[in-house]
Amino acid sequence: MESLPEAVLIRILASIPAVELVLVCRLVCCHWKNLVDGAALWILKCQQEGLTRADSDAEDWQNFYFLSKKRKNLIKNPCGEEDLEHWGEVENGGDGWKIEELPGDFGKEFPSEEVHKYFVTSYEWCRKAQVIDLRAEGYWEELMDTTQPKIMVRDWYAGRRDAGCLYELCVKLLSENEEVLAEYKSETVTIPQDNDASWTEICHTFSSYGPGVRFVRFEHGGQDTLFWKGWYGVRVTNSSVTVEP
Repeated sequence: MESLPEAVLIRILASIPAVELVLVCRLVCCHWKNLVDGAALWILKCQQEGLTRADSDAEDWQNFYFLSKKRKNLIKNPCGEEDLEHWGEVENGGDGWKIEELPGDFGKEFPSEEVHKYFVTSYEWCRKAQVIDLRAEGYWEELMDTTQPKIMVRDWYAGRRDAGCLYELCVKLLSENEEVLAEYKSETVTIPQDNDASWTEICHTFSSYGPGVRFVRFEHGGQDTLFWKGWYGVRVTNSSVTVEP
């Protein structure tokens, strides 16, 4: 192995699973450590697995590889397929939260055919939240503190054509002790009665938020503005939180 040209050795190492590269191969010798810590090996692995990026001159290809492979929606049960499972700190104003099938009464189909249900609020404020443990999801402390990858938050909301409603979104980045390190809070969105029931996406990206982020707290909710008994308030679905490469 010592006599192999470096380019050949990199090609061999690129065939090894990424976790073994970092935890095993990197410890073999100084030469292998330098190769595993360098960009060339990870650029090759990204090319082999179809992972592309715009800033091709960047040096953190190892982090880019791991973030790309881990990228997923960290919100559990985003569309109500499991009732209110995984949603905590639930506030059930009026008649409380309800899950309905799309498009619902006086509603519209969702832009994606993969979404079949939504949560709907009542005549007093309904709120629900999830707290995401980043370490439990595989985003280690050094990565969050040094690289500070972008954290993308998305949510979708809609009214029904025959009723007005209100909607709010609040997302916080929390420290180990649940101190708020960064926060995004939408305005209170007012949807008038006789609206077209279209689904609207709201999104926010956290970046350069500083060290110490360990949790993401996602909260949304709303109510109707007519105070009709039942479920005439804002509809929400397909919520997402992703850590971007």
